[in-house]
Amino acid sequence: MSLVIGETRAVWSLVRRNFHLIRRYLGWEVVFWFYNVINTLTIGLIGFTMRPGAQRNHEIVYLVIGALIWNFLSILFQEVSNSVQWERWEGTIEYSFMAPIHRLTYLLGVCTWAVLYGLIRTLIILAGAALFFHVSLKGADLAGAGLILVVSSVPFIGLGLVAAVLPLLSTERGAQATQVIQGVLLLVSGVYYPISALPEWIRWVAVLSPATYTLESVRRAVLSGASVHALLGVSLELFLSGLVLIPMGLYIFLLAERYAMRTGSLKRNG
Repeated sequence: MSLVIGETRAVWSLVRRNFHLIRRYLGWEVVFWFYNVINTLTIGLIGFTMRPGAQRNHEIVYLVIGALIWNFLSILFQEVSNSVQWERWEGTIEYSFMAPIHRLTYLLGVCTWAVLYGLIRTLIILAGAALFFHVSLKGADLAGAGLILVVSSVPFIGLGLVAAVLPLLSTERGAQATQVIQGVLLLVSGVYYPISALPEWIRWVAVLSPATYTLESVRRAVLSGASVHALLGVSLELFLSGLVLIPMGLYIFLLAERYAMRTGSLKRNG
């Protein structure tokens, strides 16, 4: 019992540490949040080019959902995968790995922070969009959308753990590769358009992206009123994919950490 309490405190300590890092760069954080709000509003305004009435309302909501969900999922991906990169830049990664906590605890703390931070940031953007646009959500099932949003965080945390291996092995090249992976997910997941718009030669990649099913399901809940019961199947699939990706990401991370320690590349920072 004492071990569980100790590890739980360690997780909370990591969350607090990241919160203090946000305070340290608060000015930049406000700028990033402002940019994300403006970016979402700009994307939503594209819907005003559609015909007036129900079609316009549908397009605005469709685009805003894409911007909000991608913002949330990309934060999960970035915060987890970039945690190692920032530790290396700050020169603190060796101290973190030498701390008397299990590596799973360290990664769980990073993931917990990513989920909390992603939710807060997404809610702020949602508030900005709600004040700007006057659209109708009549018939939307927000409970179903919330269920999908929570469940989809599981596989994206797993993808983040896999991507965190890259900056662990190489600070600069790893960070570059992480951005490439995120860009591919943005392209193929149907964030701002249906995946049927993709060329056939790349459309198969969309089937492998958890974001594809997240976006489709949230839009079904909000635009078509799909209930929690109707979304249980895809929720289970997303959750199970996360149960595969998280252990796989953890295992690959541990292998990469041992390799970095053995070759001495873990010490390189900046």
